[in-house]
Amino acid sequence: MQIGGGLNISTRIGVDILSGPALRLLRQIHNYIRAFFAPAILFYAFSGALQTFSLHENHGISDYQPPAWIVTFASIHKDQRLPHLEAPHGDRAPRPEPPEARKSEEGPSPLPLKLFVLCLATGLILSTLIEVTLALSNRASRRWTLIVLALGSIVPTVLLLL
Repeated sequence: MQIGGGLNISTRIGVDILSGPALRLLRQIHNYIRAFFAPAILFYAFSGALQTFSLHENHGISDYQPPAWIVTFASIHKDQRLPHLEAPHGDRAPRPEPPEARKSEEGPSPLPLKLFVLCLATGLILSTLIEVTLALSNRASRRWTLIVLALGSIVPTVLLLL
């Protein structure tokens, strides 16, 4: 690459290490890693966003009852296990005992950071979906990518149920 008055800067730093077959192998390994972990990344980003806004809890302040699916997602995310629910209202989680009266929390508002975490989760979800789309666009490895993507869903589910 030439800059200004003819100064030459080499752009070949490290090219010998990552060229040809080595680079193709590295891309293939990356493709399978991203496909395997994509389902977990999507799950944890989504469930983490729900937890950031405490949608999985009833704080005893209102009649809000978190849906059972949100409570289940939160339990898997936080405790790596399914919750023991005996939902009296079908699809709703049981109402926990109201916590002790909360003291007014003083200090800076947590809302700006919560909004940042929501943006982070959204970006992570979108980025992962784009990566999966890119991985599936390669016809030569599409079948193996689909298999690894399925395994990325099946393996954690089986581990959860053990």
